[in-house]
Amino acid sequence: MFSDLSAQREGSSLLCRPASEGQGPVFERVQLAYTSRSERFGLGERNFNRQYAHIYAARLMQMSPLLAERAQQKWGADVCIQKLCDLKTGEQCCIVGTLFKHMELQPSILKEISEEHNLLPQPARDKYICDTDELILEDELQRIKLEGNIDKDKCVTGSVIAIYGAEKNDGKFTVEDFCTADLPLQKTRPTLDCDKFVLLASGLGLGSSNADSMLGLQLLVDMVTGQLGDQGEQSGAATVSRVLLVGNLLSQSTQEKEASTKAKYLTKKNQAGSVEAMRLLDELLHQLVASVPVDVMPGQYDPTNYTLPQQPLHRCMFPLSNVYPTLQLASNPYQADVDGVRFLGTSGQNVSDIHKYSSMESHLDILEATLRLRHLAPTAPDTLGCYPFYQKDPFIIEECPHVYFSGSAPSFDYRVLTGPEGQEVLLVTVPEFSSTQMACLINLRTLKCEPISFSAFSGDDDDESEMNISH
Repeated sequence: MFSDLSAQREGSSLLCRPASEGQGPVFERVQLAYTSRSERFGLGERNFNRQYAHIYAARLMQMSPLLAERAQQKWGADVCIQKLCDLKTGEQCCIVGTLFKHMELQPSILKEISEEHNLLPQPARDKYICDTDELILEDELQRIKLEGNIDKDKCVTGSVIAIYGAEKNDGKFTVEDFCTADLPLQKTRPTLDCDKFVLLASGLGLGSSNADSMLGLQLLVDMVTGQLGDQGEQSGAATVSRVLLVGNLLSQSTQEKEASTKAKYLTKKNQAGSVEAMRLLDELLHQLVASVPVDVMPGQYDPTNYTLPQQPLHRCMFPLSNVYPTLQLASNPYQADVDGVRFLGTSGQNVSDIHKYSSMESHLDILEATLRLRHLAPTAPDTLGCYPFYQKDPFIIEECPHVYFSGSAPSFDYRVLTGPEGQEVLLVTVPEFSSTQMACLINLRTLKCEPISFSAFSGDDDDESEMNISH
């Protein structure tokens, strides 16, 4: 069993002390220093009367000096950096601008209106790219079509890049090379004297009819809180010093089928499903927060604003767990320092959107691409809903994280990425727990990442069931 958090001291290490007669030893959970860095994702005054062009202008203005510096590093300090309005035919130069990809298959409100008038509907697609797509670069005043040495299928609208080449007689710019802002500077990761773990789980999918998912979820809670295993396993579980729930806490089944595409009123059916799912979530959190600090991020199907950045879930939804100071309701995107290790990540909407509008298949490759672009959500606001910021783009990555993650991924995967100036970043795709029964553990001392699986399966010939927990 674990001691209650209220009785623990700041900075205490893992201890095993004898309890009263008839009880097993009591393990004290390893404590971590924690600082939230998500202030820039908070929304104060909410004004949706502004045009979305402002966020593109702010993005380009913030990132242009970074791209100019990278261009000089790559192509020489004397490289000619031009504006589109000053471009001369045949002149070799560099241009910094924002990509726009014209896509014939991209869904639009006009096509949806056409469907309502009984015209030929568009088929559902996993990808919206095709051979006729065109890549265009925009700066503050003009735009120009691109061709040449740049893979249009891998590019997405909203990416700020620097291109090198020349304009030809046909009015198109032939790209010879291009570069992104690449990884920003990174603070030195502190040296820790013992293993401390952060557990990441995503896509709990509460409110679905999957009984195995609920059983696996309860096994996860019991493991973290020290209710499973022998003393050795309990002492190991005590090194799990923080739990991060990465969005999609509720199942998609708590939404109406057309909720993502059409306006709706809350019916009694989906209202009851959402309320019951939130009650289950509160009960699970109540078990967790009595033993370990927990950060809760919202996701696509959770009861908060739909557009990014999603604001923290309201505390009134958690009457049982809200009384514990260990419950931290966080925004999506999320940023925090955990014992000096910088965590940055999202619940996965940005990665899923890029997956639909590019040829990249791996969520891990997309995660790396956004880090090299220094932007969490380049496709916002074009195909991904976001708040109309006008003075500053908060999705620009200004400081390189040590751990960069995304949730609701189809599978678990990780990679250590090394930057041009020695930055080391652990990229992690956190799998959807409701379908994979899998979470992941990150060791803050070594930045090693490993999956932890909770499975329940029944034999075909009898009613006995077997449960398995594996690292």
